[in-house]
Amino acid sequence: MKLQILAVGKMKAGPERDLYARYADRIAKSGKALHLHGPDLIEISESRQSDAPTRKADESTQLLQKANDDARIILLDERGKDLTSVEFSRLIQSEQDAGAGTLAFAIGGPDGHGEEITSKAVRKIRLGAMTWPHQVARILLVEQIYRAITITNGHPYHRE
Repeated sequence: MKLQILAVGKMKAGPERDLYARYADRIAKSGKALHLHGPDLIEISESRQSDAPTRKADESTQLLQKANDDARIILLDERGKDLTSVEFSRLIQSEQDAGAGTLAFAIGGPDGHGEEITSKAVRKIRLGAMTWPHQVARILLVEQIYRAITITNGHPYHRE
């Protein structure tokens, strides 16, 4: 199964991008045994529309255009469900077991997600009750994907 991270805004060079790249590289290496590929980070620029509803709609359309045609969309949203790392691991595994060709995680812009992508999402999750900068959300997500792989592989990286 292919993994995609669809995100509004672009990471600049620096420690955040380096940390993201470190976890993405770990995923690329350790995910092979589970037939997981990626993650591909696909970033779009924030919309320049004048009002929030129009910006969200514009960004929603752009994110969906970038997603693979067979993508099952999971939104990262402040109103999403909290998952433990084990539950997140099971979510990825269940999508793969169900035959998903691509699992795409969508990180919206400052205004959130538009209705078009929200209506196509199979699930909404969140990275906790706190608000995170979008650059940090990418890092937290990619780390949790790596952790999910290690949990599935039975690696002692995760301890309960």
